[in-house]
Order: sequence, then C-alpha cells, then structure tokens
Amino acid sequence: MNAALIGAGIAVLSSIGAAIGIGLAASGGTQAIARQPEKEKSIRMITFLGIVLAEACAIYGLLIAFILLSRA
Repeated sequence: MNAALIGAGIAVLSSIGAAIGIGLAASGGTQAIARQPEKEKSIRMITFLGIVLAEACAIYGLLIAFILLSRA
C-alpha cells in the first residue's frame, strides 16, 4: 500500500516537467514571433502543438497516479 502511494506521488511530479515544457514552448514561440512577425500563424501553431504535447504528459501522469491510488 505504501509503495502505491509513493508511486502516485512520483507520477504527479510529471506535472513539474510539463510546466517547464509549457513555459519553454511559450517563451520560444513569443521570441520567434518577435523576430519574424510575418510567420506568426505557423509559429503559433507549432507552439500550441508543443504546449498540448507537454500538457498530455501531465495528464498521463495524473491518470497513473489515480490508477495507483485506486489500487491502494
């Protein structure tokens, strides 16, 4: 039981990596748009794609934590 709780806590830590990834994607997208405003549409699309992928990793970590907590 204790191992499942520890595993759930570690799984939730994936949200820290997702937050860092989202921050880096948003920062990079903003800098790229500032340098090349004429490419704003394509840069914005790629930036949102990076943000979505980082957020998906956080959701998977949360899902794993819930699964482990339901077994505990």
